[in-house]
Amino acid sequence: MIDTLRLTVEEAAGLLERRQVSAGELTAAYLAAVDERDEELHAFLHVNRNGHRDAPSAGQNGHTPKVGGVPIALKDVITTKGMPTTAGSRILEGYRPVFDATVTTRCMDAGLPILGKTNLDEFAMGSSTENSAYGPTRNPWDPTRVPGGSSGGSAAAVAGGLAPWALGTDTGGSVKQPASLSGIVGLRPTYGTVSRYGIVAFASSLDQVGPLTKTVRDCALLYRLIAGRDECDTTTVDLPEPVEIPATEDLKGIRIGVPRELNEAEGIEPGVSERVRAAIALAEELGAEVREASLPRSVDYGMPCYYLVAPAEASSNLARYDGVRYGYRASVDGDLTALYERTRWEGFGEEPKRRIMLGTYALSAGYYEAYYGQAQKVRTVIKNEFAAAFERYDLLVSPTSPTVAFKLGEKAENPLAMYLADVLTIPPNMAGLPGLSIPCGLSDGLPVGLQLIGPQFSENLLFRAGHALERALAFDFVPERLAHA
Repeated sequence: MIDTLRLTVEEAAGLLERRQVSAGELTAAYLAAVDERDEELHAFLHVNRNGHRDAPSAGQNGHTPKVGGVPIALKDVITTKGMPTTAGSRILEGYRPVFDATVTTRCMDAGLPILGKTNLDEFAMGSSTENSAYGPTRNPWDPTRVPGGSSGGSAAAVAGGLAPWALGTDTGGSVKQPASLSGIVGLRPTYGTVSRYGIVAFASSLDQVGPLTKTVRDCALLYRLIAGRDECDTTTVDLPEPVEIPATEDLKGIRIGVPRELNEAEGIEPGVSERVRAAIALAEELGAEVREASLPRSVDYGMPCYYLVAPAEASSNLARYDGVRYGYRASVDGDLTALYERTRWEGFGEEPKRRIMLGTYALSAGYYEAYYGQAQKVRTVIKNEFAAAFERYDLLVSPTSPTVAFKLGEKAENPLAMYLADVLTIPPNMAGLPGLSIPCGLSDGLPVGLQLIGPQFSENLLFRAGHALERALAFDFVPERLAHA
């Protein structure tokens, strides 16, 4: 019997290589886990049971790891030819793309069968996966709580043993934050290292596809597979060095900065601070040089800057959903304008409407320079402040989320409280920097995430540090209640 709760990708690949299981048997085991647990968790919006999107198990080539046959789940904002892609919205209900996203193609080329599409906050707008038009996802550690968002479906699928690994997208923290709340590993890569071609856009200058996995080594394996320049996305770049799978178990020679503003921000729970401080002390024991750092402008301005840039870009990207070309179309007796208005009013949920209105206002004549233009200038200030910090430190550390997983509905009626869930992940994202979240312990029986931030293209260093800490922390990624069951 295959224990999907504990099986890592490396271990699954080993089973396949030794021919102890076939790719079909491995996929069947995860589909059985979906049948057993997903009614409670609601991690998936679409489950692939037909096999028409299964990749050939011998699909390796010279630059991808030998993981052919290990299935993967994709956030339902990543297009899949012939398979529903809804972005968690009624306005795309029933939409089946006629092409694959680049990351989908790369997964398929590596021989990864696609298990299905995972739930998310509508158009990736949220921090809890409660904004989905198809109902919320629940946290495998405690089903009365959220898994984080917007990639909460992908995080819950991995944490709950429904998938060995998954892809999400991260705009303000939507891979790192659900990884933290769900007790797994999540990477937001350097902006431009992973193609956005075929990704349903939220904020184009911020969106980035990232892996969600049980271990740091699995995370490096998936990043190696999806990263690199893409002719279909002119914002992508070649990696300056090959992706390395980490093996070192010490932190000797690494200078770690602890930004006071990120570690003492208002709203950080005492249990979260305690676990993060313990992890930082452990980093010092492993040989790292740890010193206090400061990012005053980035933390003060990161959130307001983000909530001008992201909604402004969202209002532009979501203008294409008009009921004419694809997706939902309202029934109206009237002119074309009435069709647009009724389709968008009925098709979009409250959060997309909120951000579209805010973004449209910020881009309107007379206000563009005062709001969006000013926010872009502040973004440069944030980028420069991080660059100055990285002249003194190799990595920066902080909690990933100020809290552990909160109760379903707890923040649903207070958008500002919900936005603050990303207060620690937004500043490095505004600078286009990579960040890795690893679980560093429990607070009140729920996972706490440690955020490692590096300069651009420092993923290998993040993997090395994350792996060393992961080994020393020895966190059990299986939710306690499921382990006991």
